[in-house]
Amino acid sequence: MSLRPRAVVVHRRSEYDDLVARHGTHRQAEFVLASRGRDIADVEQRHAALEAARSATSAAIPVDWRRTEVERSELDRFVFGPEDLVIAVGQDGLVANVAKYLSAQPVVGVNPEPAWNPGILVTHPPDAVAPVLDAYARGSAPLEERTMVEAVTDDGQVLRALNEVFIGHPSHQSARYVVQAGQRVERHSSSGILAGTGTGATGWLRSSWQERRSVLELPGPTSAELCWFVREAWPSPATGTTCTEGLIADGQALVVTVESDLLVCFGDGIEADALSLSFGQRLTVRRAAQRLRLVR
Repeated sequence: MSLRPRAVVVHRRSEYDDLVARHGTHRQAEFVLASRGRDIADVEQRHAALEAARSATSAAIPVDWRRTEVERSELDRFVFGPEDLVIAVGQDGLVANVAKYLSAQPVVGVNPEPAWNPGILVTHPPDAVAPVLDAYARGSAPLEERTMVEAVTDDGQVLRALNEVFIGHPSHQSARYVVQAGQRVERHSSSGILAGTGTGATGWLRSSWQERRSVLELPGPTSAELCWFVREAWPSPATGTTCTEGLIADGQALVVTVESDLLVCFGDGIEADALSLSFGQRLTVRRAAQRLRLVR
């Protein structure tokens, strides 16, 4: 007998939660913000919207399903099961945060604040959760498979991300490395490399693309292609600036050979979960076999 579905509701602590945790009480947090010319009502309203969305989501879960909740900071310690349906309540980035820990579990994105969040990945308002879960239970909910990126070290460590991976120095120092993109090879001293997917091309990657006025055609969210950009490459007698962007076709890879004492690679902005790379180590960036299955 197959297990009943388990709804895993994922959320992130609100700014209000963080303020009260830092200052001890609501009153003290309110006083501190007021001393800086800020009104706590703004963060209270956003907190209330998140709590209302979480409450509506919980009420929409069928009574015969199993359920649990997990906060974003606990994701790296949470064990997802094959029967899980993940419901991410929050910003678009929350879906990216959870995607790297999944295998094939589908994700429903719930947007508590349409005025704040673009809704690229959190596509459903709270009042749509019940019909979406009903459609999922009947097997009629459409799934959109989004491409993910992975970075693999030469000693077998793997890191996956939905938006992008960043390769660079852990501080503000220059990253030194040799980059190989197909037949193009160049030594760099730069602020690091961004490489990612069509989903990531709506965020940090797009920022790099737009800032440099690149003519590169960015991939779409379901495209098998990836794109990459070098940040602030420095020209010198030993380092170049001509091999600083490109596309990674399916089956191809971007190879980075480390020439710094230490570089790191992290995905989707989660610096605490990073690969550490030492001098001479090689990192291969390519499309991941794993995909995010987003319930539309």
